[in-house]
Amino acid sequence: MKISSILGLNARNTLYTAKYNSREAKKIANSKLQTYKVLKKNKIAHPKVLAKFKKYSDVDNFNWESLPSSFAVKPSRGLGGEGIIVVKKRLKITNDKLQMINWMTSSKIKINAEDLKLHCLDILEGAYSIGNEPDVAFIQEYVGRHKVFRKYAYRGTPDIRIIVFNKIPVMAMLRLPTKESGGRANLHQGALGLGIDLAYGITTNAIQHNRQIVFKPGTLRKLNGIKIPQWNLILETAVKAQMASGLGYAGIDIVLHPEKGPMVIELNAQPGLSIQLANNEGLKKRLERIDDLAVINVSHGIKISKALFAGKFSDRVKFREETPVVKAVEDVFIKDQFGKWKKFLAKIDTGAWSSAIDVGVAKKLGLLKKNKIITTRKKLSSLGEEERPVLEVILKLAGKKMQTKVTVADRKLLRYSILIGRTDLQGFLVSPEIEKDKLVKVKWA
Repeated sequence: MKISSILGLNARNTLYTAKYNSREAKKIANSKLQTYKVLKKNKIAHPKVLAKFKKYSDVDNFNWESLPSSFAVKPSRGLGGEGIIVVKKRLKITNDKLQMINWMTSSKIKINAEDLKLHCLDILEGAYSIGNEPDVAFIQEYVGRHKVFRKYAYRGTPDIRIIVFNKIPVMAMLRLPTKESGGRANLHQGALGLGIDLAYGITTNAIQHNRQIVFKPGTLRKLNGIKIPQWNLILETAVKAQMASGLGYAGIDIVLHPEKGPMVIELNAQPGLSIQLANNEGLKKRLERIDDLAVINVSHGIKISKALFAGKFSDRVKFREETPVVKAVEDVFIKDQFGKWKKFLAKIDTGAWSSAIDVGVAKKLGLLKKNKIITTRKKLSSLGEEERPVLEVILKLAGKKMQTKVTVADRKLLRYSILIGRTDLQGFLVSPEIEKDKLVKVKWA
């Protein structure tokens, strides 16, 4: 990374934050509750606010037992993740005379309603706010880890920081919680920062404590090459949030809800600069390239971003996206005699010339009828030479529909009732991997 391409603190503050972010927009970004109000008004997805506490009586009068099993307690004007308690599980502790509701936090600390009350009172007194000024506490919907991040993130919820300027995503970073960070996605506490190729949403480089790393700490699990789901929707959400906030230059923090998709959790009027280290590239030149561009709308801004800031993985990802990849065992769908799709596990075998189907499966599908048999093939087996029927079937593999010919054989002693040979594998990449949950023998009831 060239020093001349790096955006420094002074340049960020004078050239972008002060110039493009109005006082009103900064006020919105500095208050999480104001942020959610703006997001809600503009119909931009965000975690629901379950309760707000503006004064001490709000805390005392709240029914704490009404809370769900998982939630987050936050200060509205907190900095760097301070003052946030993430609750992941409800515990019920019963004594001889007393029954208490407890919870387990993401840091595996047991707390009860009294602990939460005291924490909210600290928030109201300004213990975690900017300048220690009185603040508002609130309880928010918990967003868990998406399955893609489970083996990379420690306990907490990863988030994605996207720098948006002039309606154009300029740089992005995935932040992964670690044991050191206590399950929080904060870089200064030891979380990991992974640069992201803006064109395809794939991680490139990784840092911890501003130093380059290759593997997840304590493992040999590589941190580059992680494909982030719903990447286009994440970029759209970020640009819409920047436009709604009024910030010209913004850091948009997004979490990926396992079921609901991308959600905005925070706006930053003065986002940190470690994102440059995570991407091993400076912000300065990127920002200069788009400073005076006329951007029509959200999709136009994203197209510009992908065209200008595609990373080194782009060509590789493009090739893989355009060419379906199949593993050694895959789901296939075959149309039965009534035109309905039936699902099976199939062995992908580049060593076999043609595809094959078990005789019992062919009968169940109603395909082994005289009018369905188009020819026969001579095959050598342990029993000698035999004639095998050949059927024409319609099947789908990795989303690709094809009409092909399959040989009927007795495969009841084999692990998989369907075999896909190399005549039907043109246009696919074949991986030798097998998913554990597909190592089963398929039987008809």
